[in-house]
Amino acid sequence: MTKIISLISGFIFGLGLTISGMVNPEKVLGFLNIFGAWDPSLIFVMVGAIGVFSPLFFVFKSRSFSISGEAINLSTNTKVDKNLLLGAGIFGIGWGLVGLCPGPAISSLSFLKTEVFVFVIFMFLGFYLGNQIVKKFN
Repeated sequence: MTKIISLISGFIFGLGLTISGMVNPEKVLGFLNIFGAWDPSLIFVMVGAIGVFSPLFFVFKSRSFSISGEAINLSTNTKVDKNLLLGAGIFGIGWGLVGLCPGPAISSLSFLKTEVFVFVIFMFLGFYLGNQIVKKFN
């Protein structure tokens, strides 16, 4: 049941990204170009997502089990440390250079563009290398 719910959720997320145009790197880069031809449409996508997520989060955050019966374990970590800042910085730089982050990149695979496949391969390589580096220094 968990896998089915995950598949449906992922499909809805990918569909939303596609409909909103957020799988188009030029649209995302247009949002980040605040000194040029700025495209504010990403703000509306974010506000819409927050508007849907927030009420549901407050309704379900007190539950200890999901709909599928899995235990819900919300993080209690509120510490801002060097790993968080470094990871956020690397994520932001990559997003700003390419215009894709993990969710839209995975959704963009359906368009069968070579550059997206290359991005996803290197994204997973980055995940692996980042994990190895964290293991080495922690």
